[in-house]
Amino acid sequence: MSVNRVAASASRPDRYKWIALSNTTLGVLMAVVNSSIVLISLPAIFRGIHVNPLAPANVSLLLWMLMGYMVVTAVLVVSLGRVGDIFGRVRMYNLGFLVFTVASIGLSVVFFQGTTAALTLIGLRVVQGVGGALLMANSAAILTDAFPSNQRGMALGINVVAGISGSFIGLVLGGLLSGVDWHLVFLVSVPLGLFGTVWAYLKLREIGVVKRARIDWLGNVTFAVGLISVLVGITYGIQPYGGSSMGWTNPEVLVEIVGGVLVLGLFVWIERRTEEPMFNLGLFRIRAFTAGNLASLLASIGRGGLMFMLIIWLQGIWLPLHGFNFVETPLWSAIYMLPLTAGFLVAGPFSGYLSDRYGARPFATGGMLGAAVSFGLLSLLPADFPYPVFGALLFVNGFAMGMFSAPNTAGIMNSVPAEQRGAASGMRSTFQNSGMTLSIGLFFTLMVLGLASALPSSLYHGLLQQGVPQADAARISHLPPVGSLFAAFLGYNPMASLLGPVLGHLPASRAAVLTGRSFFPDLISRPFMTGMRVTFYFSAAMMLVAAAASWMRGKRYVHDEQQRVEVAAAVGHPALRASMPTGPVRTITISASYGAGGDEVSRRVAELLSLPFLDRAIPVEVAEELATPLDQVLSEEASGRTGVGELLAGLARGVGPVAPSPATDAEGEGDAERFRRQTEAVIRRLAAQGGVILGRGAAIILADRDDVLRVRLDGPAERRVQRVAELTGIDLATARRDQRHTDRARQVYLRHFYDADPADPGLYDVWIDTTAVGPEAAARMIVEAVRGRVPSAVTN
Repeated sequence: MSVNRVAASASRPDRYKWIALSNTTLGVLMAVVNSSIVLISLPAIFRGIHVNPLAPANVSLLLWMLMGYMVVTAVLVVSLGRVGDIFGRVRMYNLGFLVFTVASIGLSVVFFQGTTAALTLIGLRVVQGVGGALLMANSAAILTDAFPSNQRGMALGINVVAGISGSFIGLVLGGLLSGVDWHLVFLVSVPLGLFGTVWAYLKLREIGVVKRARIDWLGNVTFAVGLISVLVGITYGIQPYGGSSMGWTNPEVLVEIVGGVLVLGLFVWIERRTEEPMFNLGLFRIRAFTAGNLASLLASIGRGGLMFMLIIWLQGIWLPLHGFNFVETPLWSAIYMLPLTAGFLVAGPFSGYLSDRYGARPFATGGMLGAAVSFGLLSLLPADFPYPVFGALLFVNGFAMGMFSAPNTAGIMNSVPAEQRGAASGMRSTFQNSGMTLSIGLFFTLMVLGLASALPSSLYHGLLQQGVPQADAARISHLPPVGSLFAAFLGYNPMASLLGPVLGHLPASRAAVLTGRSFFPDLISRPFMTGMRVTFYFSAAMMLVAAAASWMRGKRYVHDEQQRVEVAAAVGHPALRASMPTGPVRTITISASYGAGGDEVSRRVAELLSLPFLDRAIPVEVAEELATPLDQVLSEEASGRTGVGELLAGLARGVGPVAPSPATDAEGEGDAERFRRQTEAVIRRLAAQGGVILGRGAAIILADRDDVLRVRLDGPAERRVQRVAELTGIDLATARRDQRHTDRARQVYLRHFYDADPADPGLYDVWIDTTAVGPEAAARMIVEAVRGRVPSAVTN
């Protein structure tokens, strides 16, 4: 294998981040599309399984079909994000694709009918929600691992916009597919899921910090029980209870919400006393993390129910007034809301890119202020609005929310340590999803309160004018308004649902008027807009409070960069080389003691700088020059036949014994010397091309080059031993023995060939104690040094 081929294969890490972005965008898009695709398809689904969702006995089925997926994802994302930190984010993400795909297959083959079919669909949607939670919990963490801090805003912006726009894409797609066959709504995810599962398994790899720990079972259980209880209480709070139009006075709802809050309080108490908690509550001491999540929660509460209200506005009033049949309104309402998606698509990546340079605060805060203005302007529209104005305001609202979402996500993920990114991503998603669920309950409550004050009287007199008997008109006008809202939301004719058998006793002309396109919109428009304006005012207020929370995050904050500054005293050495490289850095040499993370840091530096990691290229080229098969040379390490074989095997792995066996004859000494000369020649050739070289005395060999940055990774021996024991699971005694053997072998190698000590600080430009800063921070500090932005404490 030639050196050029090895270098080309080693340069692939730069492509990895774009593979990660493409795959995680597909995963998030699929998960979010399936959250909304069912909303628009509910009428077709319930017709297909022959269940009336508006019948009192079936309202629970409707609510769980509507919100079950959202509740499951909201509850599980934190736990599954933390599991990703422990066992690997890519592994959990891949599992999410598989679970989601299997559930989609199951949903697409439900061909029976009745309540059993509805319960089966709800159960499989819960399983699908587990897969969606695995995808959403780990996608942002995978991107944060893959992209440097100066590109994360752009990457997360694309990912976030895909997720948000997916909710509207799902509406259009659901409207199209459900018109053919409702099974297609679920079947469409199967080929995408299969492709994504295979693609993720083959292409994604674990490059983040994976820190093994025990699972906090008690914390997971209390968090799940508490949050499920609160969200289920909110879900049933929408349902009428007794003589009330809503269910907030229902004792079961009150017990669920209050009990859930108390259990969540118990969860916080447990987490503060657990050695390895599910979620590190200490992260809330990071201002950027706390402010970003608070702003996200408030924004989700303010806009989460917006889509439902806009759908009801369009389907129940505006579209019928403009000639659309009620059965056609679900698809067309999704189409007429596309400007909202367009605004997200324009603003998200753009604001994310700018936030990489200027920080999240100006864009996230500006987005919230813009959203508040757009909600205020929407409240001024009449029920029968001119669409160009409505569409423009939707675009402004989407643009403002896109300005907020991408920078805010980047700000949150940048603020946490690398080993906590999975849990942080899960917590971010939990705040967002819980806020949306709470928002739906609040929006429906505000709307029903607005309708309850004016709709009964309008409905009563309108029905009397069309000949409906007084007793029937009085009974129907006092039915809970939420029934009319759900009917409009599902694309049913609300009057046909309300009147039921009464229509059969009316003259055909009166029945036609009552179920026509204009009677219900004209009747409900005034009380509806009263409630709608209240929801807009509420949303505007939430946006303003979210803007204040966003501003509190402070200036641009990246945890790794901040950690570098805070631990600068642990970096550097008083006896370092007299000067840094004078020209652009082409090659980085990294010398590492045992347990200092040499291989991990070297690979990460190569990835961040888009340089080849030349670890494998050197022994391959040397073996070719020596006319010795690499496999044969490597196999000789086990038997120790020759000094050259043992040395080359150790160097090819970058670990283990690296000193040549003492030669007892002239031939053995000649082999070792010939190997040394050939290794030096290969290192010099590769250094001229550029790359990252680990060990092999490269700092000494390239001492005369001005385009080389020489780095030493070290730390107290006992802390290095403990780090190896934690990462590999070996006992401390074994780790200490390996440390003494390996460090000694490397020392002997340099002294034998170069009369040098690898621990001599005069050989290096940068000296980093990786036991103090960690591999990820060390890699980024090296990158900063290469770019000439290294703290004064790092160099001499």
